[in-house]
Amino acid sequence: MPSTFNNRLRQIILLLVIVLLAILLLNQLFVFLPGFLGAITLYILLRNSFNYLTIRKRWRKTGTAVLFILGSLVIIALPLYFSIRLISSELSILLNNSAELVADARLVGQKIYELTGVQLMTDENILTFQKQAATIIPSLLNSSASILSNFAVMFFLLYFMLVNGREIEKFLDRFIPLKEENIDMLSQETRNMIRANAIGIPVLAIIQGVVATIGYWIFGVKDFALWGFLTGVFSMVPIVGSALIWAPLCIYLFAIDKTGKAIGLLLYAALLISNIDYVVRLTLLRKFMDVHPVITVFGVIVGLGLFGFWGVIFGPLLISYFVILIRIYMNEFGKPAGSSQ
Repeated sequence: MPSTFNNRLRQIILLLVIVLLAILLLNQLFVFLPGFLGAITLYILLRNSFNYLTIRKRWRKTGTAVLFILGSLVIIALPLYFSIRLISSELSILLNNSAELVADARLVGQKIYELTGVQLMTDENILTFQKQAATIIPSLLNSSASILSNFAVMFFLLYFMLVNGREIEKFLDRFIPLKEENIDMLSQETRNMIRANAIGIPVLAIIQGVVATIGYWIFGVKDFALWGFLTGVFSMVPIVGSALIWAPLCIYLFAIDKTGKAIGLLLYAALLISNIDYVVRLTLLRKFMDVHPVITVFGVIVGLGLFGFWGVIFGPLLISYFVILIRIYMNEFGKPAGSSQ
C-alpha cells in the first residue's frame, strides 16, 4: 500500500510539473499561436497530396516538404505582401489629405443629420477620429512585423509536420482517450471544417472584393481599389459583412449630391456584392462549404476574439468540436439503446 501511495503521489507531482511548464510555455509562446494554427491548417490541406507523392511516387520527404512550402509561400505570402503594400500606400495618401477627409466626414454627417436628426459628426467625434487615424500606419507596420514572424513559425512547423506527419498522427492516436470510431469522426470533422473555412471563406472574400472594386470604379468612388480590398476583408465579418464598407460609401455619394451614382451603387451592392457569396457557395464552393451557417457565424464571432485572423478558420472549428464532443460523449458513455433504467 505505501508503495502504491508513493507511486500515485509521484505521478500527481509529475503531472503538476508538466501542467505548470505547459502553462508557462504557452504564456510565453502565445504570440505565435496564429503561426501554429496556420501550420496545422496547411498540414491538413496538404497532407493527402504529400502522402501520395512520398508514399505512392516515392519522392523524398525533405525535398517534397520544401517544394510544398515554396508553393504555399507563392499562394499565400505574396498576395498578402502586395495587399499590405496597397493598403499602406493608399492609407498614407488618405491621411496626408486629412483636411479633405474631415470635410467629407462633415458632409456625410450633415446629410445623416438631415435625414435622421442624429448628429454623428460632432467636433469631438471628428477629433477622436483624427487621433485614431494617426495611429493606423504605425499599428499596420507593427502588425506586419507580427505577421512576418508568425509566417516564419508557420512554415518552420509545417516542414516538420510534413516530414514527421505519420509519426505525429500515430502518437496522437495513442494519446487521445477515445474509441477508434470517435477518433475517426473527430479527424473527419476537423478536415471538413478546415477545408470549408480555409478555402471557402478566403475565396468568397476575394470574389466579393473584386466584384465590389468593379462596382466602385463604375460609380466613381475615389480610391476604389482600397475600398474594394476593405470590402473583401469585411465580408468575413458575420451578419453585417461588406455592408460596413459599401453602405457608408453610398451615403457619401448621396451627401456630395451624386444621387444617381449613390442609387446605382446601392442597387449594385444590394443585388451583386451582398448576394455573390450565395451564388459562389451553391456553385464553385458547393463541395467545400457543407457547413451549417449558424456554426460559421457564431464560430467566426468567437474565433476572431480568441485567435485573430485565424479565428475565421478555427472559431467555427471550436463550435463544431463542442457539438461533436457531445455526440462522442453520448457514444462513449451513454447507455446502449434498449437498456433498462
